[in-house]
Amino acid sequence: MQVADKPPVNIKDTMISIRGICKSFASNTVLKGIDLDVRCGEVVALIGGNGAGKSTLMKIIMGIYEQDKGDIFLRGEKVKLTKPAAALAQGIYLVPQEPMLFPNMTVEENIAIGFPDKKSELHMKMINIMDQLGWKLRLDRKADTLSIAEQQLVEILRGLLRNAKILILDEPTSSLTFNEVESLFKLVEELKSKGISIFYITHRLTEVFKIATHVAIMRDGMITLKGSVNEFTKEDLVKGLLPPDTKLKTTEKSEELDYTHLKPILELKNLTGYGFKDINLEVFPGEVLGVAGVVGAGRTDFAKTIFGMDEVKSGEVLLNGENIAGVSTRTVLDKGLNYVPEDRYLDGIFKIADVSSNISSASLRKMSKFFLNKKAEKTLGDEYISNFRIKVTGHNQSMGSLSGGNQQKVVIARALSTSPQVVILDEPTRGIDAGARGDVYSIINGLKKQGVAVLLISSDFEEIVELCDRAVTMYQGRINHRFSKHQIDLDNLTAASFGVYEGDDSA
Repeated sequence: MQVADKPPVNIKDTMISIRGICKSFASNTVLKGIDLDVRCGEVVALIGGNGAGKSTLMKIIMGIYEQDKGDIFLRGEKVKLTKPAAALAQGIYLVPQEPMLFPNMTVEENIAIGFPDKKSELHMKMINIMDQLGWKLRLDRKADTLSIAEQQLVEILRGLLRNAKILILDEPTSSLTFNEVESLFKLVEELKSKGISIFYITHRLTEVFKIATHVAIMRDGMITLKGSVNEFTKEDLVKGLLPPDTKLKTTEKSEELDYTHLKPILELKNLTGYGFKDINLEVFPGEVLGVAGVVGAGRTDFAKTIFGMDEVKSGEVLLNGENIAGVSTRTVLDKGLNYVPEDRYLDGIFKIADVSSNISSASLRKMSKFFLNKKAEKTLGDEYISNFRIKVTGHNQSMGSLSGGNQQKVVIARALSTSPQVVILDEPTRGIDAGARGDVYSIINGLKKQGVAVLLISSDFEEIVELCDRAVTMYQGRINHRFSKHQIDLDNLTAASFGVYEGDDSA
């Protein structure tokens, strides 16, 4: 294991060498002297808590930001990467965590932007790459019809077409299905064999041991530990992510609940909408009901329909016995149901507003009659900033300047600020680091104790196993299996989500 202050390797032996990189935004020092090397064919997993500086470092490498101090060397030569065009010319490409596509353009048009090649040649290259990966994506589809996972594939295809020598993958698997992840890993192995250097940013620690050759841990703008992957255990990585002497939070093991004497607080009867059909569910007070399935199974579609964002074709949504199917989102909120969306950029945040305003935005009618009570808003914001360990310079920091994980925490805080009886959490830990994940799990367990019903939609099956009292799986728009607590395990959830489960369940 190499500690951060160990003398660095010879820069002539590396594809990219980073030396003493520092970066501040106003009074906030984000990077505090970063040294990092990547050789040809290496995959360096870069892990760290939200706000540790990972994205800022990668944006400096991409020429989006300019460092205050320090140097970057490519193949032993010092370079100035003052704009993205300079980085692209050097063979550096960043695949962002949050896709940035032009919604009214087709997939092919989005990918082809900036390429001087003939359209016919580019088209064949796209087809060949997708065939190699086993990805099925129509190139003539408009970008605004794509799921988050499909948008992610488009971004990865952009990078692969550029024949990048240094590829930056920022949370590349956060929205991919199991099969898509396996295809991506095969691709990374192929890129490694061709000598391409890869920065692999991830919060999924199991991926580090599957795909990376080296790992670097960032905390508070510094690299605190780095070395070969085989020098670390998963426990080492989790411990390295947290401040010294911090004890990991663990979730409480809950006993199997008896629902025979309870009345469901939320009940779906033959609910049908766009992307799903005939959904029947009951959710009880103090229960966490998991909804598992692969991307495209219809989980998010039915959650948004319950919340009034999408149209109900038929069926009922009973909240405390009252049918709220087809009513407005405002009415759903007032009745006691709230929703944390999967796509925080599209549905979840006000980027130019401050953190406190984002947290309080769903509770404005509770805070004012004619004028907003700014003191109450600040108190509410400070409470959630503290409880959720949201890393900010102050409650008035703009939402758009926060890291992705901290933005997600704010979205969760906003939903809970309305004191809901039922909360739908759609991928609540997507983009959240290991330490904060424990915080969110504790919050969910706290909601159970308060009698709040939680509908937990998650692609992380370990999360379903750990948190849920019951679980269902969705497959091709329908619920295909139901599991009691003692039946919930990774094998059952995986098999059922891919439509190959053959065991008994309570469906």
